[in-house]
Amino acid sequence: MDWKDKNAEMRDQLRVMNRAIPEVAKGFGALSKAAKEAKVLDVKTLEFVALGIAIADHCEPCIGFHVEALAKAGGTREELGDVLGMAVQMGGGPSLMYAAKAMAAWDEFTPET
Repeated sequence: MDWKDKNAEMRDQLRVMNRAIPEVAKGFGALSKAAKEAKVLDVKTLEFVALGIAIADHCEPCIGFHVEALAKAGGTREELGDVLGMAVQMGGGPSLMYAAKAMAAWDEFTPET
């Protein structure tokens, strides 16, 4: 599984959809920007929260996007492990499967670690 290709393909699909519903896309973009503007929590912590939700909700494209963002925000594999453990504790077996996907995505986005 190539997570970089999956993210690129999803971005392409989103661009097509965004042209079909531009006002919705604009609204969601504004919401996303506002949610990511760290006030008390830093961006890395916010991305860990988003990743935990992505795993619990079984959203594979979300996992790819948030793992990529986490790597850029300075997350570590060890921190990722803690978050994956909590996501599994909260979501049981299905979250265990998606946590494994998140770890695979991490290893692809950060090959030097």
